[in-house]
Amino acid sequence: MSSSHPQHADAVRGVGFAFGAYLCWGLFPLYWKPLAAVSALEILAHRIVWSALLLAVLLVALGTQRVVLRAFRQPRVLALFAASSLCLSINWLAYIWAVNHERVVEASLGYYINPLMNVALGALFLHERLSRVQKAAIALAAAGVAWLSFGVGQVPWIALLLAVTFALYGLLRKTAKLASLEGLALETFLLAPWALAGLAALAGRGEAAILDSPPATVALLVGAGLVTTVPLLFFAGAARRLKLATLGVIQYLSPTIQFLLGVWLYHEPLGAARLAGFALIWGALLLYSVAGWRDYKRGPARPAAKSA
Repeated sequence: MSSSHPQHADAVRGVGFAFGAYLCWGLFPLYWKPLAAVSALEILAHRIVWSALLLAVLLVALGTQRVVLRAFRQPRVLALFAASSLCLSINWLAYIWAVNHERVVEASLGYYINPLMNVALGALFLHERLSRVQKAAIALAAAGVAWLSFGVGQVPWIALLLAVTFALYGLLRKTAKLASLEGLALETFLLAPWALAGLAALAGRGEAAILDSPPATVALLVGAGLVTTVPLLFFAGAARRLKLATLGVIQYLSPTIQFLLGVWLYHEPLGAARLAGFALIWGALLLYSVAGWRDYKRGPARPAAKSA
């Protein structure tokens, strides 16, 4: 009984961390929207530079900087993280652009699709076997995307770009040997020289937003590193304490908040035809989540397919 109490308390903390992470990510539109006057590329550069600085401080404080420094002497690790950093930067750029171009609802769709995209990429690249329910869920989601593309007449390219880049990022990080914090630090360190060069070029032309913007805008640009790192630390704390099945359920909090913000706060259009496409994808997620939860509750009697 005494040993179960600490485990229960740890799980409760894990749920709190998970809600903190997904709540932060869900509320991201509220942070990026006031920066609409700044180009998405410049916001991305600030996000990378200030994140790299904050992560460097955290690594030194935690005494794990040597882990990242060693990675710079390992060509295979560097190549892997160069690829993951490219996926991450494209994902960040696309999301910031979407928020500041009235595409929050479509961005939320990308993160609804993402879990199913992860399953599809796992089958394609890691040779993981798909159950019939997983195949049905992917087919139903594909039908929803097809309906949005052809029935509504608008290819949800932002949603697809976000889902694909984040799924590819997850696939690359699945094979990486660095922990979450150290991995993100290495990725931002690889991106930082390019971001700094871009900001320097803008400053040289007198076009850098940070030079002539109101203090609130400057504070938001500088704070981009903090809002990037804090949810990640929450997520790392949750991942260490919770089963993946639990995280898999809580993860839908983030796109749901984004969807509600897009529809009710930013008044983005959502007609009946478009809602039907979303409904197909929500149905796919429900099917996938219920099946995953049942497998989890069933226990190890029917193990998941092993990756090659």
